[in-house]
Amino acid sequence: MTKKVTAELKRRRGAPLATPSDLHADATRDVAAALNAILADVFALYLKTKNFHWHMSGPHFRDYHLLLDEQADQLYAMADPVAERVRKVGGATLRSIGHISRTQRVLDNDADYVEPLDMLAELREDNKTLAARLRNTHDVCDEHRDIATASLIEVWIDETERRTWFLFEASRKGAPTGH
Repeated sequence: MTKKVTAELKRRRGAPLATPSDLHADATRDVAAALNAILADVFALYLKTKNFHWHMSGPHFRDYHLLLDEQADQLYAMADPVAERVRKVGGATLRSIGHISRTQRVLDNDADYVEPLDMLAELREDNKTLAARLRNTHDVCDEHRDIATASLIEVWIDETERRTWFLFEASRKGAPTGH
């Protein structure tokens, strides 16, 4: 390669991903950081949900297996919109599994065996915590008047609360009469 081509390639690699936005630099920094933490948690919770889905056992196997598969799909569907919102406000997204592991706040569960009701309880608490973190991120968006991100977060809170509710109801111990 010529020196001119090499210099041009180096210049382009060093150029920031400066997406135009009317948000100030501090808003971009704060919103992107909050969303990247949410994104890392979503990926961690997705993988934990799939882990429990793959390792489910017991008399309610089919129901729990299908519930967790549905919930994992919901979490996976959140990931791209969260990452794209980070880019829309002018930030950079997570770049690797290592980046996710350094950023995530959802704890992994690598146990060889987890009781089915313990799986549901752990996922319920993780989703409940995710809803709280989404609310905190909504506050960051409100502080910087990022209405578009706040609007998306409201939908994600609702979806997360629904997952929490389903996990709670699926793990309740009913009376012998079924009530």
